[in-house]
Amino acid sequence: MQTKTERSHIISALVSNESGVLTRISGLFARRCFNIDSLAVCATEDPAYSRMTIVVRGDERTLGQIVLQLDKLPDCKRTRELAPSRAVLRELLLVKIRAAAATRTEIETLCRIYKAKIIDVSTDSVVIELTGKPSKLDGFIAVLGDYGIIELSRTGLTALERGGAKLNDTDAQ
Repeated sequence: MQTKTERSHIISALVSNESGVLTRISGLFARRCFNIDSLAVCATEDPAYSRMTIVVRGDERTLGQIVLQLDKLPDCKRTRELAPSRAVLRELLLVKIRAAAATRTEIETLCRIYKAKIIDVSTDSVVIELTGKPSKLDGFIAVLGDYGIIELSRTGLTALERGGAKLNDTDAQ
């Protein structure tokens, strides 16, 4: 009996930039009981299209099913799995932490080390912005835990494949 090897997969999809497309695509995942770990959507350089970066967890068979189902949707123009080694991956984190006057210097030092920015300061807290790979954000969150995280928000992964090819090129699949 073989065990399934699950891992995260990054799917980049070029879709029609129209109302309802996000609902139809997320509905496809829900109907087939696939969980979306992360989803980022934005318009592209061509206003007729949006780019979706979808992170799902599963084995190769699951990924194959997802890509086949996405390719069947009329709204989906191109779909491709991005290999992390061949893509630029970024995520944005906003985190609000407790920050008494006595700890602000330490927090500023941590921000310099991680190349984060303090973007809002109040009498008892600060809001920090950090962009980078998800593992960098995870590490920063772990370090900030001792200060007391009040709340945080992450955008989810966004990605582009390295090199000159575009997802909407005819040889993109």
